[in-house]
Formats: sequence, C-alpha cells, structure tokens
Amino acid sequence: MKISIITVVYNNCKTIKTAIESVIGQTYNNIEYIIIDGGSIDGTLDIIDNYQDNIAILLSESDNGIYDAMNKGINLATGDIIGILNSDDLYDNVHIIEDVVNEFIKDNKLDILYGDLVYVNKNDTAKIIRKWNSSKYYDNFFENGNVPPHPSLFLKRKIYLECGFFKLDFLLAADYEFMLRVFKKKSYKSKYINKTFVRMRLGGATNKNFKNIYRGNVEILKSWILNDLKIPVLLIPKRIFKRLVQFL
Repeated sequence: MKISIITVVYNNCKTIKTAIESVIGQTYNNIEYIIIDGGSIDGTLDIIDNYQDNIAILLSESDNGIYDAMNKGINLATGDIIGILNSDDLYDNVHIIEDVVNEFIKDNKLDILYGDLVYVNKNDTAKIIRKWNSSKYYDNFFENGNVPPHPSLFLKRKIYLECGFFKLDFLLAADYEFMLRVFKKKSYKSKYINKTFVRMRLGGATNKNFKNIYRGNVEILKSWILNDLKIPVLLIPKRIFKRLVQFL
C-alpha cells in the first residue's frame, strides 16, 4: 500500500532538514514523498536538493499560502493514503508510518486514522511543552470543542476526491473547516489511536498573536455556517478550555 506524505515549505532552512529526515527515515518504504516549496530564497532548496533521491516530487513555485500549497500536493499525490507533515514538524519515531499503514491494511473499510500530537520547544524537539491528546470520534465531538490534530491525520485519497480540498478563503482554519466537513457531513469510518504521531514546534501562525487567535476563531465559526451546521453555543469557550488542559 502506497502512502503519500506531503511537506509544504517556504523559506524554512532552519527546520526543513529535520522534517525530511523524519520522513525518509521511516521503516515503511512505500512512501511517495512530495515537497511543495513556495519559491524559497533562503537556502531551503539547497537543503532539499541533498535528499533528491528520496523525494518523489518537488514543486517549487509561488503560491497563495500554505493551504494552496497543500492542495497542490494533494492534487499530485497518487498514494492510497495521504498525510501532511509541515516543515516545522517531525514524526515522533521511525515506526509511525508503518503503524499507520498497518491499521489501514488490517481494516480495508477504514477511511480515516488520527492520533495525538505534542508541542515541543522550537530549538529542542525533545522538550515537550504541551500535549494534544485527542479521543475517539463521536456525534458531538466538534460541538464539545474537539478537533483531530491535523498533522496526525491520515486519510484515504478518495476522501479528498469526494469532499474537495482546502478552501483558500480561510487563511488560518482551512484545516478545521475541512475536517468539520469530512467528519460531520459524511459517514466515513474513522479510528483514533492513543499514541503520539507528531512533534510540532511551537510558533505556528494560528497562535502567533492575539489577532491571529481571534481571526482563527472567527474562521472556525464561519466553518459551521458554510457547512449549514448550527454553531454550538459554547463552542469557543470549550475550545479554549481544551487548549488550557493541554498544558496540564
């Protein structure tokens, strides 16, 4: 079974090496590794070039942001399963992809798999700052302030073909809107594994400043409206509470 892993990057020479090595160092070898670069000029492409034998597709051109780059990668992917690993992130260990694929092999009706994520110090990925422990999906999963950690999400390629890609009018929460659309509007079979899949460096755009936090929450509310879903009354307070719990 082939799995496509997509990494999008723009001017990130500091961490792209770690991301690449965490993919090509996996024990599972049927990986189609796709890197979508936004036209980096800081030396990122020079680093990527050192790993060209392990990269199936490298596309470097200007784009309309991270979600546009992800869409390009998804459109190029030919794997049975698709996962997305950002250039600041890395897999928790070398067996993650093998474990993920084995779950899909064991259950050919499985469409979606996700696990947990830890936030780590940007200069020391062994130092855990926050833990994002998710849970099994249920009817009011999103209403209770939950959402699967997107970097830990693996989907069969058919889901993107059936549900569409990321919506580019969302600058910070297109992944939330996509997951809301997929989980709430469809009846795909999903599975949660209580295991850390990804280490994410702190410092992402969504939590960069108060303005982005506010805008991200506005886009989350917009996601419910766009999908003709009733916005839960306490959605944002519940999301904030869930985030605070991650520090405990």
